[in-house]
Amino acid sequence: MPFPDFIMSLPALDLPFPEEVVQSRAICSDEGLCVFFTFLQDMELPAHSHGAQWGSVVEGEIEFTIGGETRIYRPGDSYSIPAGVEHGALIKAGTRVIDVFAEPDRYPIRGR
Repeated sequence: MPFPDFIMSLPALDLPFPEEVVQSRAICSDEGLCVFFTFLQDMELPAHSHGAQWGSVVEGEIEFTIGGETRIYRPGDSYSIPAGVEHGALIKAGTRVIDVFAEPDRYPIRGR
């Protein structure tokens, strides 16, 4: 099920990935960034690290490697990535996730 229209009307992010691969909508505060991601194509997210992140899979499947441990996440599963821990993923087309970043400026809002 797609995210509802009121979520899709939120601002998009300026991501380092093509919009035909992944779409984003976000809510930002001084304390963090909440992002609704929709993956339109299979995507490999290269290993990287940043501030703390928590997420939940709404639809689809992610093969996440977090701190050297690989696990498959499906709808209803959540993950927590401590600050500075290297992680990467293989994300299947059709996957929707909600990610919350401790860094409010993790990704800039498009057009700002």
